[in-house]
Order: sequence, then C-alpha cells, then structure tokens
Amino acid sequence: MKRMHVHVGVHDLAQSVRFYSALFAAQPTILKDDYAKWQLDDPRVNFAISTRGRHAGLDHLGIQAESSEELEEIGIRLAQADVSTTSQRNAACCYAKSDKYWTLDPQGIAWESFHTLDSVPMFGEDTRQKAEPAKTSCCGPAR
Repeated sequence: MKRMHVHVGVHDLAQSVRFYSALFAAQPTILKDDYAKWQLDDPRVNFAISTRGRHAGLDHLGIQAESSEELEEIGIRLAQADVSTTSQRNAACCYAKSDKYWTLDPQGIAWESFHTLDSVPMFGEDTRQKAEPAKTSCCGPAR
C-alpha cells in the first residue's frame, strides 16, 4: 500500500513542529535541527517539513511506495502519461537513501515517487539543485 508524501518548507522549525504535532496528535518520527517527519497511518501520509526549501510553503508532493515493484508501477504510469521524468537510484536526501522518479505536474508542482531503502545520517544532496546551496532543498527537480 502506498503512502501520500507532502513536504512543506517552513521558517521556524520548532514552532512548526509544535503545530503539526498538535494537528496530528503525534510527535515526529524523525526530528533533526533542520527537518522533521511524521510517518502517519491516520491519515496515511509521510508529512515532512524543513528549513531547507527555497521558500516557505509547499515544496513538493509525492507517493511513497512500499516496494521496488510499486515504485516501478508508478514509473510506468508516468511514462504512459507522456510526462518527463527523472530517475534516481540510491539518492541520499532528507536523511534517507531512496530510489526515485521526479516529475512536474502541469502547474509546475514537483512530484516525488520513491521507495526508501535505508536511512542516512545527513540531510543529503541532490545534484540537480545548484542555486542557493545554503537554502536549497535537496529534493526535487530544478524548476
């Protein structure tokens, strides 16, 4: 079963952690100095916030696959939709190592389809993001 993924850029991580912890009635599954993630079952969502985005607000949406097979099904559907995708294998991003497909929807919103393989001790670096290295999310296609 897949899980919806939402990543929001925030100005104040501590204030946002308090807000979303109250909203979800749960503490973050992962909490770092610049990042927090709630892996929720009700609603079934992987909700992440960070201070790494280019701006506050919606950074990207996504679908978290629970297996490599589910991820490949998503990749096939995107290819059939005739949209441009970028594939990444063993990408280190958001304290995780994942296989991914990135695409932009017709409005220009980045969509990340991914299968998490392992955790990593750092936020990570995505080679497609070059502008403003100190304030750029590691995740997402260049817009």
